[in-house]
Amino acid sequence: VNPALVFSLRRVTEGAACAAFNWIGRGDSQDAGRAALDAMRSAFAEVDIDALVVIGEAPRGEAPQPQRGERLGRVNSAFKADIAVDPVEGTSYLVRGQTNALAVLAVAPRGAMMNPGPAFYMEKFVTSAPARGKIDPGWPVEKKLATLAEALGKDVSELTVFVLEKPRHRELVDRILARGARVALYPAGDVAGALMAAIPGSGIDALMGTGGTPEGVMSACAIRAIGGEFLGRLDPQLQTEARAVKEAGIDTSKWYRCDEMIASNNVFFCATGITTGLMLEGVERTKSHYKVQTMMITGATGERQILTSYMPNERLGSIAARDVA
Repeated sequence: VNPALVFSLRRVTEGAACAAFNWIGRGDSQDAGRAALDAMRSAFAEVDIDALVVIGEAPRGEAPQPQRGERLGRVNSAFKADIAVDPVEGTSYLVRGQTNALAVLAVAPRGAMMNPGPAFYMEKFVTSAPARGKIDPGWPVEKKLATLAEALGKDVSELTVFVLEKPRHRELVDRILARGARVALYPAGDVAGALMAAIPGSGIDALMGTGGTPEGVMSACAIRAIGGEFLGRLDPQLQTEARAVKEAGIDTSKWYRCDEMIASNNVFFCATGITTGLMLEGVERTKSHYKVQTMMITGATGERQILTSYMPNERLGSIAARDVA
């Protein structure tokens, strides 16, 4: 597959980001997600890829997602791919007008991307390459922090751990703080948190806790390409989810390595900022143009690029200028 495909794939997340822009601060996650999803589907039609959605169908009440098994792109394309997408990652940020919302896409060759079945939630441990293979995710938090600090050449007090601000993480946060490390708490946005944890010098040394499974698989795809450590364990949080996972015979005690979740180096990852956040600037609109910023990662080369694009409004009119009245 031509590594330059990433430049076509970026149109998918850029289209979603521009469509979602109109819903910033409007309080309606359903309409925001639907607008971004429609834009993604439209943009895929212009990309030379036969894409199969491996992860979709969000829990009830969350923003719309593509359906698992949905085909996007062009069925006659030579590149048969699995994809995981999130048209608006950090919907709660978006609808409250806050920072850190992204449109995200991960692509791997057909059959190479983990299918988590009915599992919506995943516990994750993410850090950078110097600590790869040195930490057992089943260890107590205190031992993880001590080993991580040694691997990174830091004192525990110098570590910063990204954690989603959720009631389920109160004990985790207390234990991190008690050990003397810092906590970076965010209500959503664990794709950005995972990527920063995997990139040395980003200001985030690790990500811990439970977040979305789609976000986990997408993060694993990016981290497989750029290096770093990603470990994930399916961790149901809903009664219906737990029942479905049990019926599917899924082992929720198993921690998956990055190469078990994404079984190929020939991957692509794109994330476009919707609202300005940890990694990327958000969408800006003038009378004539949209300005967007996208991180693009190509597994075949290991390259990570951040591209700022200026796109005429007319080109995006059909997907971004929806009536929000």
